[in-house]
Amino acid sequence: MKLEKVNYKGFIVPVVIGLLFWFFTPLRPAGVSVISWHLLALFVATILGCITKPLPIAGVAIIGLVLTVILGVAPMKLAMTAFGDAAVWMIALAYMLSRGFIKTGLGHRIALQFIKLFGQKTLGLAYSMEAIDLVTAPATPSNTARCGGIVVPIIQSLAKAYGSDPKTGTQRKIGSFLLFAEYHINIVTSGMFMTAYAPNLVAVAIAKQMGINISWFTWFLAAIVPGLILLVIVPFIIYKLYPPEIKETPHARSWAEKELADMGPMKLSEKMMLGVFLTALVLWMLSSFIGLDATWVAFLAVALMLVSGVLSVQDILQETGAWNVILWFSILIFMAGELNTLGFIPWLSKALAGAMNGLAWGWVMAIILVFYVYIHYLFASGTAQATALFGAMLGIAVSAHVPPLLAAMLLCFGNTAMSSTTHYASGPAPVVYGLGYVEQKDWWKNNAIMAPLYLLIFGLIGALWMKVIGIW
Repeated sequence: MKLEKVNYKGFIVPVVIGLLFWFFTPLRPAGVSVISWHLLALFVATILGCITKPLPIAGVAIIGLVLTVILGVAPMKLAMTAFGDAAVWMIALAYMLSRGFIKTGLGHRIALQFIKLFGQKTLGLAYSMEAIDLVTAPATPSNTARCGGIVVPIIQSLAKAYGSDPKTGTQRKIGSFLLFAEYHINIVTSGMFMTAYAPNLVAVAIAKQMGINISWFTWFLAAIVPGLILLVIVPFIIYKLYPPEIKETPHARSWAEKELADMGPMKLSEKMMLGVFLTALVLWMLSSFIGLDATWVAFLAVALMLVSGVLSVQDILQETGAWNVILWFSILIFMAGELNTLGFIPWLSKALAGAMNGLAWGWVMAIILVFYVYIHYLFASGTAQATALFGAMLGIAVSAHVPPLLAAMLLCFGNTAMSSTTHYASGPAPVVYGLGYVEQKDWWKNNAIMAPLYLLIFGLIGALWMKVIGIW
């Protein structure tokens, strides 16, 4: 048996930076304890390891946990409590729920139905893609699975049907527009539901540790107005910004009808999956009113899929994305939470808030939000950035007297807005970019225009809407 490959060079930067932090402990700022500084060194090294990837992120996290215990920063009994975080299990269970959409073919059928209804024009096709993404978003925290597993295969088939292929230099006929539009539609839907994007649940978990509770329904209510505005204008803006050569698509409807005919009548497994999805969606919406825990609802949905035969236990065990999340995300959330418990995050928040002393809290929040979105050029994962920076940014905002729930929600919206940066900004980015339909220069140029739009709608209009509904 051959040994697995390990990128040993990837250890260099995390180890060097971690050691520098550790050995500079005597020079730590006043007010920061030795143990919190040591944890900071390990946390920074772990986050850097998630970026340089000497091992997959789960492997890096395990090493971080081992070092945290062996170096006396946290006892093993405390470290093991990391794996009981409800938010982490919520993400994992929703991954399993999304597997049901793909396995049963329900996601594909829903997509074809929308194309059949709205597919006469290329812009109409974009809105069809939007409807697909919107319908599946509440139960798909992996926006990569939603984009790459459900929507993108449909777009690829459509593009080829219209002779749009980067291999022949015809990508701008229709494929480039539809794929880039889907990427941005995915950004919007990711911000509209707490369960539509993994970093959302990271943020919710960190906010809860800081005493700020965000329910599924609170999130939905806060996001509904800015989200709907963006759903209306984003496809049209991209249609003007990055126009397709083919404007009319009269054959899309007949193509969708043929695909649906090939699929045949709706199977029992699809009906079961639809019932489970609707049950989970209704219970999530009602959870804050009737006292149900959102994670329990996700467990219920998975249990129903098992009992009904939609998924097998083997399907659950083979959902590597879910178990991967439980492993590495639990550890990073634990380390971030301990930084808060041991006093480092509160100290950092007060120090940075003091640097902006005298500014009105609205300006402080604006500066924090812009910084939080554009620092993402240095990150290749929304989850990694949320884990590393969300708590610190939220602490600064609260210290500057920004209403806590408003600050948390605006930063949560920032988690999605930051995807409008690079071609490696989030999971769907390399999926879409890797197909070759959108050149890197077009990606960066157009995203540079779209990012301020998200900041304006989610940030300004979102804040005003949250004032209307009494969030602050």
